[in-house]
Amino acid sequence: MLRSHDRFPYHPWAGRPQWSWPNGAKLALYLGVNLEHFSFGEGMGAELAPGGPQPDVLNYAWREYGNRVGAWRLLELLDELRLPATVLLNSTMLDHAPALIAAHAARGDELAGHGRSNAERQSTLPEAEERALIAQSTQAITQAGYKHPAGWLSPWIAESHVTPDLLAECGYGYSLNWCMDDMPVWKKTRSGRLLSIPYPQEANDIPAIIARKDGVAQFATMLVDDAMERLDQTKDGIPQVMGIALHPYIIGQPYRMRALRGALQTILAEREHIWLCTAGQIHAHVLSLPEGSIPQ
Repeated sequence: MLRSHDRFPYHPWAGRPQWSWPNGAKLALYLGVNLEHFSFGEGMGAELAPGGPQPDVLNYAWREYGNRVGAWRLLELLDELRLPATVLLNSTMLDHAPALIAAHAARGDELAGHGRSNAERQSTLPEAEERALIAQSTQAITQAGYKHPAGWLSPWIAESHVTPDLLAECGYGYSLNWCMDDMPVWKKTRSGRLLSIPYPQEANDIPAIIARKDGVAQFATMLVDDAMERLDQTKDGIPQVMGIALHPYIIGQPYRMRALRGALQTILAEREHIWLCTAGQIHAHVLSLPEGSIPQ
């Protein structure tokens, strides 16, 4: 027998319960805006071009463009299109770019935990150190005057064998780390359960544009096709979640912003059939459903 994670059993899509998101929608759509900070001259980070010896100024500065410019342009677009966002927040951003976090909070966006920095992984740490990382990140958010995050996305989607347990024990209600389904799934932990909400690894600008080298036109087409196909699929009566993952240092480049605007405008032409929400609102709605409505 192969080793199992023992967090949830296999559950086929066919035959799942039929229910609706608010306003009768069958498709819930959220935007995950990654606000990330990176250590200068050390640690991990996405690359525009192969990095040279540290300090790798080219790639560090390219990523920092997102915090200084791209994220602000993205905020303007969110306001223009009247879209909420789930901010996936490296806690070191609270010191690095506090005005940016405050701007998201002022428009009512959700702040979710995203580790201390994307210059590190939590999956390589001993349990006590990983627990401390989660606690430090969470405490930084609450000490800055924001509420305890309901959800968490690990930097680099990196989990240890005990990450779900530690998140539940630290007061988190949902995780975005697993991409194995199109609807929320309950995961077992040592202290109860943790909701797994789908976070996209396809409709995501890092895997698409950085890893696969897709052009922005291809990425924009992907977003539209993903949304339209899901709307067709939900005719089976089973609700779905679609996430769009955005990184301001990538999507915030001007020519990519123009393509993103067009894709979102096309999707929003179906606004009456879509519940535009945050990941936290998905979590709250699931908590209101009768037991057995979603796989567990």
